[in-house]
Amino acid sequence: MNNLLDVSASTPRSTPRFQWLRSLPRAIANSLERARTRRLLSQLDGRQLSDLGISDADRASELDKPFWR
Repeated sequence: MNNLLDVSASTPRSTPRFQWLRSLPRAIANSLERARTRRLLSQLDGRQLSDLGISDADRASELDKPFWR
């Protein structure tokens, strides 16, 4: 019995060159969510912005960002 080999299954690891492919769906979902929330932010009026504690300058700087940031 001492001559048994360890044949436990190891989990396959992806190579670094394909790591970006695994994270691509999450990155797309995050970009779409940022675009959606910025679109909603652009629809708020001054009273709603002040209720949230957001200044017009903060709003403008957020709306000027590209969707991927």
